Amino acid sequence: MTTPPIHELTDRARDVFRIVVESYLDSGAPVGSRTISKISALNLSPASIRNVMQDLEEAGLLAAPHTSAGRMPTETGLRLFVDGMMQASAPSAEERAAIEARAGQAGPVEEALASTTAALSGLSACAGLVLVPKAEPVLRQFGFVPLSRDRALAVLVGEDGSVENRVVELPGGIDPVSLQQAANYMSAMLAGLTLAEARARIERDLSQQRAALDSAAAALVERGLAVWSEDGGRRPVLIVRGQARLIDTAATEDLDRVRQLLDELEGKEEIARLLDSAREGEATRIFIGSENKLFALSGSSVIAKPVRALDGRVVGVVGVIGPTRLNYARVVPMVDFTAATLARLLA
Repeated sequence: MTTPPIHELTDRARDVFRIVVESYLDSGAPVGSRTISKISALNLSPASIRNVMQDLEEAGLLAAPHTSAGRMPTETGLRLFVDGMMQASAPSAEERAAIEARAGQAGPVEEALASTTAALSGLSACAGLVLVPKAEPVLRQFGFVPLSRDRALAVLVGEDGSVENRVVELPGGIDPVSLQQAANYMSAMLAGLTLAEARARIERDLSQQRAALDSAAAALVERGLAVWSEDGGRRPVLIVRGQARLIDTAATEDLDRVRQLLDELEGKEEIARLLDSAREGEATRIFIGSENKLFALSGSSVIAKPVRALDGRVVGVVGVIGPTRLNYARVVPMVDFTAATLARLLA
């Protein structure tokens, strides 16, 4: 069935559809024709409203739960409403102040991010999400431990005392002397630099033939740094705050759905991948229910917005996750404002 675009609906159908969606998002309960006739100025009888609702149901925009005579929007209907009818309302002065106060707290950036995410969770009645790149360690020392003829364990020691290991493939022609030469060079020349800075220096020195390395050691140095840089980009930090807010009065009537959503939040890798897909473009992304296979069972929605630095770089993604009946008109601008606030913090 092809869903009609909003402009193809009659004025009467649009009015009834808008009232059903807004009432459902407000209460979480199916909406009946008598309720619409009482709260609206449509001057339509309940019978006429029922006929319109039946047409909207046949168009795939509304559904009638078997336990109720009322109607509720389908995921398709919610998408149509969000894209074509929603009238967003800007965060209040109090809401903006609450978000800015959390972001401006003294302390490590990670704590400010977690605190800001918690504020967004409280204001939106959803779970708050923020995805930021894993902080690059400042390098102190490198080492290589041979594992076989063609593999070695690369060991990175950070200035903060952290130790990370990666398995790297050895280039052809490498011998123990070249392996030690590469480790000594990296420790001596790259200490005090981040990975990005280290890669830039290596590329510059090799291109200008200023690195005192044979070809095998030079190839190993490049390969070792590439492994860390590529892996670091794939392992962003995901902060989730406010999961308990997902268990509201309406949710207790559908505990299986809530349990499924909480399980999905435990699998942070999948949530992080979803948020990462929102990095491209300027607009806020809205994922509704089974539009994303991750939430096909829980029937949840995610609103996400990339966080951009002053130079336009994407430095993170902020968002919320909640039931599909969340207040999109209120929450979308709130996520936008939080993204702008975090951009100033992370710039």
